[in-house]
Amino acid sequence: MGPSPTTRERRLWIATALALTAIYASIPFAGSLATFLRANGLLAPAFATGFLLAIVVTIVRAIRHARGPRPLWVALAVVTVWGMLFVRLGVSAEERSHLFEYGLLALLIHELLLERRRVDRGGAARPAILAILATAGFGWVDEGIQGVVPGRVYDLRDVGVNALAGLVAVASSAALGWVTGRRDRGGPRG
Repeated sequence: MGPSPTTRERRLWIATALALTAIYASIPFAGSLATFLRANGLLAPAFATGFLLAIVVTIVRAIRHARGPRPLWVALAVVTVWGMLFVRLGVSAEERSHLFEYGLLALLIHELLLERRRVDRGGAARPAILAILATAGFGWVDEGIQGVVPGRVYDLRDVGVNALAGLVAVASSAALGWVTGRRDRGGPRG
């Protein structure tokens, strides 16, 4: 048995559990919420606000840990990739919300695994890969639940969007970590 979890690890467990609970608990209400937002002209502004928040967090993280201009350039590349996903993904605005939900979930799982690895040198061997696979699995469970909830449908395309969100989020975080010196090996944290 490894060392006891750190305070940060416990907080990450709680945040991950809360995020997953929020995702699953929203399943019965997501359709009516999307209908309400669309009917009141709030769907596009809601997604724009979420995307702007993600841009700000990415840029601030890069600037905060910058050692030269490279982190800012990588942050801009990350923002561009996310922007292209939003614009060219070919799914509805409602389905694009999966990018936020599962991107955040993947980042939390990844940070959790990195913290466990930092504390317990025998922790997860490949935190990024495990985070992506866990996110894809949770996304598949989400769709499975939707398949039995009245008014919702199982959509294999959404499973792919969930997995893609996890992949891009973890890859973006790893790229920013690489250029800022925060490695996937449990290096300096920020």
